[in-house]
Formats: sequence, structure tokens, C-alpha cells
Amino acid sequence: MNPADYSVAWEHPPTRRAWWKQLVLCLISPVAWIALWFALLAVLVVFMPEGYGYSILFAPFLIYSFYRAYIQLFYIAVVWRTRRVLRVYPWHLFTDSPNGLGDRTDVVGQQCGWFEFPNPARPEEQLPMVFPSHWAVGWWHRRMAPRTKAVIKAQIRVVWLAGDPRFIGVIAAPTSNGTAPRRFRFLTQQMEKTEGYQSVTDWGATAEDIERGRRAGVNSGRS
Repeated sequence: MNPADYSVAWEHPPTRRAWWKQLVLCLISPVAWIALWFALLAVLVVFMPEGYGYSILFAPFLIYSFYRAYIQLFYIAVVWRTRRVLRVYPWHLFTDSPNGLGDRTDVVGQQCGWFEFPNPARPEEQLPMVFPSHWAVGWWHRRMAPRTKAVIKAQIRVVWLAGDPRFIGVIAAPTSNGTAPRRFRFLTQQMEKTEGYQSVTDWGATAEDIERGRRAGVNSGRS
């Protein structure tokens, strides 16, 4: 069951199962964090003696649990965007793709780590794609860090990409047996446009490529 044999990633059964698992976790997480917030508040109000000392002690935990519940609500939208990309693009498997955590001068906007993938129109040309948000990318960051042990880095030696490096994509790490994806994360193209690259057509994107990107959720203004 080679994931690259399917016309789009969504047709790959393990991919659909992995996506549904991620959606369920995203729906459960806000409820769990909110429940924890109320539980901590109940312990503070009902069981702890009166006084500012206990309030100060519990405050960081209350704030953190509320923050986690808040950002999980936003991440649900990202999960649906992931599905949209998976329904348009097939999986491509890459080995030893260049990656890093430092900011790149040729990328604009927020960047929280990057991977490079070959331009579909010119495979010899590598294009950087970045994590557009820091939410829930800690697993990837730990494996991309320069001082990470080789055995840990090996978990992202092979990465799956559904998307087009000129536009948008979803990256995943394979499971230990290499048959299913895990840790879906969004990647976007945010290279600074220079005189040599005024639009994606300069990267060899055809009208069909641009339309495909729009169906995957790319803002038409980026083309």
C-alpha cells in the first residue's frame, strides 16, 4: 500500500484514518482543558484555605489550561484545511529534505521552522516552505534541532508531502512501519518576491497548477 500510488492523499486509507484520529483529538482536547480549568478552580475555591498565597500558586495552572483550550479551538480549523489539501494533492515521499529552525532572509512573515522541497517544474530548484504557526509544532522542532540525537532525527529522515512547494502543503512523518502518516502539519510558501520572481508563474506554475492550488485553499492573491 504505497501512499504515492494514489491519485490524491485522501484516497490512501491510512491517511483518512490518521486524519479522523487527529480531528477527534482536536475536538476532545478543548473539552479536556476546560474541564481541567474548572477542576483546578474548584480545588482552589472549595478545598484550599483562604489567602492570596494559594491563589498565586494556582494562577499559572489556571492561565495555562485556559490558554491551551483557547488555541485548540483555532487548531480545529487547521485540521479542516489539512483535509482540503489531502483531497487535492497526492503524497510525495522525500528523503533527507533540508530543514532548519533559524529564520531565512528569503522568507517573509512568521516562520517557525522550514523544509525545502524540489520545484515540480524544475526539480533541481529547491523551494523553502515554512511552518506558518508555532502551534503544536514542538514534535517537529525537537527532531529538527541541530543537537538532537541521530536516532531521534531519523524519525523525519523520510517525510511525506501532499501539496505543491510553490503554494501550500501538508507534511507528515511516517509511522515506524512506513505505511501510514502521523503528525500532520501545514507548510506554506512565503518566499519574498524579488525582481526575478514576481509571481508563481516564474516558478513554472501553469494555469492548471494555480487552479489546483486554489482548490486546496491557496489565496488567489498569492498567484
